Amino acid sequence: MTLDFAARTQLGDFSYDARFEAGNEIVVLFGHSGAGKSLTLQLIAGLLRPDAGRIVIGGEPVFDSGSGLDLPPQRRPIGYVVQDLALFPHMTVAENVAFGMTSEARADRLGELLDLMHLVEFQDRRPRSLSGGQQQRVALARALARDARLLLLDEPFSALDESLRVELRRELIRLRSELDLSVIFVTHDLREAHLVADRLAVFDAGRLLQFEARERVFRAPANRRVAELTGVANILRGRVVAERNGELVVETGGARLLTPLPNGWRPREGEAVDVAIRAERVNLRRLDADDPGHPNLVRGTIREELAYGATHTLRFESALEPSIEVEIAARPYEVLGVEGQKSWTVELPPEDLHVMPVSSESEAGWSAVATTA
Repeated sequence: MTLDFAARTQLGDFSYDARFEAGNEIVVLFGHSGAGKSLTLQLIAGLLRPDAGRIVIGGEPVFDSGSGLDLPPQRRPIGYVVQDLALFPHMTVAENVAFGMTSEARADRLGELLDLMHLVEFQDRRPRSLSGGQQQRVALARALARDARLLLLDEPFSALDESLRVELRRELIRLRSELDLSVIFVTHDLREAHLVADRLAVFDAGRLLQFEARERVFRAPANRRVAELTGVANILRGRVVAERNGELVVETGGARLLTPLPNGWRPREGEAVDVAIRAERVNLRRLDADDPGHPNLVRGTIREELAYGATHTLRFESALEPSIEVEIAARPYEVLGVEGQKSWTVELPPEDLHVMPVSSESEAGWSAVATTA
């Protein structure tokens, strides 16, 4: 099942404008609360009508503002799971799943779904007697009962504990593969987005900022805002000093960094840029920071440290501004003896740096700071 979505609408002071497509994959809509993620599902499902746009599911238009087409929700080939699940408390599991199914082949289809979602032994029980994970399976089975190939999931695992969330994420990936589904999955949980997404759509204030393969978004955010939303801890403002041998030299703070050329655009000499690197990509080295054979080394002193069991997050004060954050796994932390040493050489590997354009507003701010510095 394919989805082609383009919609524009105004809801009070909130302006929404987004366009994307999905194939047989899991597309995660990611962003903070109020960014427009759930609104997107409501527009696809027909619960809200856009002011303008076109929505096509499986090659068949379900909304077209130009022609006036607007199919009601029950005529759209989708399954929809809302955040609170909305199971009928007075119905059994089997009755909940079968609700809305046509009479033809109901028994066969119901049996298939109960078996698929491991619910056969619970079919005569009511939702209140089930665990959170079991209730979630019932909601997914009911969404699939219409033989839908486009599944809309609005933060489906948010109320569950972590062990259940992990289990159900695996189930979702299995279902997508076995049933050849297209899934549009809403979450504000960064880890969840990384675990389930084939492609990631980053929303902010009603706008789709970036829509690409998951790893592309995480490793090469389109701009500073996407980097911030996707958890990039280190974003440095700098200016391009030179281009050498297919790489850039960027001056930031009291250091010069060697970076790859960005894809799709070529910054000019003297142009302000943002340089991003994820905390887990920064290295601690036992090298002299002035070693000419190793680029992008700076001296740093640990000013803050947080332990998370499997990882440690270290915040370094250095020539770079703002401070540099490093995430290191527990084993290398112990082997290196980080606990007993505060001063380190910090390495920002050139291949892990990502250069982003600076917006005109940010550039004005940079110029003002540079002028008064």
